[in-house]
Amino acid sequence: MTDDATRLSKHLDLAFHDLTLLDCALTHRSASGRNNERLEYLGDGALNFIIASELYFRKPDADEGTLSRLRAFLVRGATLSEIARELDLGDFLLLGTGELRSGGFERDSILADALEAIIGAVYLDAGFEPCRAFVLRLYEARLASLPSPEELLDPKTRLQEFLQARGMSRPRYETLEVTGKPHAQQFLVACHIEQPAVTCEARATSRRKAEQAAALEVLNQLREHKDIAKSRKRSS
Repeated sequence: MTDDATRLSKHLDLAFHDLTLLDCALTHRSASGRNNERLEYLGDGALNFIIASELYFRKPDADEGTLSRLRAFLVRGATLSEIARELDLGDFLLLGTGELRSGGFERDSILADALEAIIGAVYLDAGFEPCRAFVLRLYEARLASLPSPEELLDPKTRLQEFLQARGMSRPRYETLEVTGKPHAQQFLVACHIEQPAVTCEARATSRRKAEQAAALEVLNQLREHKDIAKSRKRSS
């Protein structure tokens, strides 16, 4: 057992009966054959159920689609890695030499997996109710400020619905440039719409991410135009 497990249990205010579980949750597969992958699997299942149950009771009027999107938003890798960083979880991870050299303790996927593994470890060590209490403590602020149904949709879908509702033509996406080596490519994408003529560009590590970013910028500009038009109408 490492000192990191002892330090983290105090840091998280968790009283583990079996600290070897927490030690395992902090161990990446690059460091040992006894690693956190199985605990991650268990924690993922527990997290999904706890969040689904909490949303069910907090949002009695939400339909299945909205509940599913809210859950996906809360349990996605990006949210898990954010929480892990808030907990300084990277400071406690046990990584192999290669992952240490490449900055693995800062990698989103490694942080997210470790957090899920810790949830699994808490479940095995203390049972469901303490595990549920731990998850709700981690998510307290996020559950108190859930996004609106519109915000849950990705920018391309939001732009599409915005245009359709106003009888406007569909957006057109164009890949302008692809740079970098195959394992580290950058995509420059443009999103075009007509009437009003708006074109926005965005660069990202994948074509999909670049399209989403460009669509969001177009949507922001369209809403800005709409607000300006309303303001002019009121002042006239």
